[in-house]
Amino acid sequence: MELLRLVYRQYRWPFLTVILLSLASAALGIGLIAFINRQLIEAVSPTLQVLPGFIGLLILLMAVTLASQLALTVLGHHFVCRLRGQLIKRILDTGLERLRQIGPAQLQASLASDIRTITMAFVRLPELVQGIILTFGCAAYLAWLSPRMMLVTALWVALTIWGGYWLVSRVYRHFSRVREEENRLHEDYQRVIDGCKELSLNRDRARQLYEQDFQRHADDYRHHIIRADTYHLSAINWSNIMMLGAIGAVFFMANSLGWADNAVAATYSLILLFLRTPLLQAVGAFPTLVSAQVAFDKLRQLRLVDYQAGFSSAPAPGQWQTLTLRDVCFRYDDGGFEVGPINLTLRRGELVFLIGGNGSGKSTLAMLLTGLYTPVSGELTLDDRPVPLEQYQTLFSAVFTDFHLFDRLMGPQGGAPDASLVSDWLDRLNMRQKLHITEQRILNLSLSQGQRKRVALLLAVAEQRDILLLDEWAADQDPQFRRVFYQVLLPQLRAKGKTVIAISHDDHYFEQADRLLEMRAGALVELVGDARREASRDAVARISLAEVNAAENRSLIQ
Repeated sequence: MELLRLVYRQYRWPFLTVILLSLASAALGIGLIAFINRQLIEAVSPTLQVLPGFIGLLILLMAVTLASQLALTVLGHHFVCRLRGQLIKRILDTGLERLRQIGPAQLQASLASDIRTITMAFVRLPELVQGIILTFGCAAYLAWLSPRMMLVTALWVALTIWGGYWLVSRVYRHFSRVREEENRLHEDYQRVIDGCKELSLNRDRARQLYEQDFQRHADDYRHHIIRADTYHLSAINWSNIMMLGAIGAVFFMANSLGWADNAVAATYSLILLFLRTPLLQAVGAFPTLVSAQVAFDKLRQLRLVDYQAGFSSAPAPGQWQTLTLRDVCFRYDDGGFEVGPINLTLRRGELVFLIGGNGSGKSTLAMLLTGLYTPVSGELTLDDRPVPLEQYQTLFSAVFTDFHLFDRLMGPQGGAPDASLVSDWLDRLNMRQKLHITEQRILNLSLSQGQRKRVALLLAVAEQRDILLLDEWAADQDPQFRRVFYQVLLPQLRAKGKTVIAISHDDHYFEQADRLLEMRAGALVELVGDARREASRDAVARISLAEVNAAENRSLIQ
């Protein structure tokens, strides 16, 4: 399996040590059986002198077996911890476009279910390894005792293994379907949690979600998990019955066919009884390894970027003056909406408003500006020179409409924030009495949406980056603070030399902007003169018209 090969490549010497310990454990187990056969079964009248050796072998077998199983378990947990860390790092390094294609439900399922499944496999892996090694070791000892009986016993055990493999292959098939249904259930969970308000208001929608989506996916999950467990239990019971049948076959060969005496038959039976538990555990552990391989395959199918250790720290570009988008175009992978070609030059210290109807491309342009989306053509330059993406992105702080609110304040280059700056902006944002900050960590984030946006702005300002992008930041503010935002806070940021790009629908405050840009069906235009005055008087009407035009253009394209 690819999973085990990966463990071997990453932990070669610990893995080989575990194998050697497992071999030693198997050898001691066989040696203990041989000791019992010679000293207790074949001996006419065993004496107390054999007890120290017998007890010593028992203790040594327990110690070596425990050491081999514990070593393999620790190795597995180290591997899973490393795998989890690499998965998180790969998610952090993967571009936003790919992460949105995967979707949060599948990412959460991978981080939760898949990692947990792989962990459980390594918990059971010692049982599988122990069972396999003991089986081969005991087979060699049985062949030495009676080759003919060993041949029949081997055929019997081979039939047992073949039947178990056939059953386990069905377990593998149904576990694959279980994993697919888990993804769908995670999507249902997310809809239920994120849409709880809408579902509370519209019980018809709630019933539809429950009955047509969740219930169907839950039933499919139940069907396949029951089938998987049925085949799993059948495999265990098949192995159990066949091993007991093997003991009967051994005594038949010894007593009826005369292939061996009772002492050899007793030794055979003792070994088969000794093998019964490890072999059953191995059969029971194999499906967990199978499901772990399914989970590992799911992780590979995410198609995240390759793992790179560490985080590169790009230096800030310095005293730049202009940022230019030249013939920048972007289209989504589904072949739908397109943006561009965009030609735009932003100057340092400008206050720029970006307006446009819903679906006009404002948010896509914001993603292109910040380097979160990669253009299909065109280029972004700083002072007419190309800049590496990591260095380019050090220019930006942003508060998006779907922002995530972190609880730790951070200054330039990841250092501590300027305490006086934070204190000043706590007052400007009217949040001093609302927030409790200890060692740069915000302790209380149970706030209204408008207050959460203020905290997000505080975090962005504390980073002290040159360009601040605010996506409809004022939408959740009360009228009084909205006025403060446009007439006081934005001019203060501009006075500090910050370039501010504000996506806005607030036509009452358009006159505050140095420049007014508008997105229309994926195209960018700058409003000047009469067009700007008209937009300031009636932006709502213009935006509604743009939405109608965009809808007509999309229908023509389709």
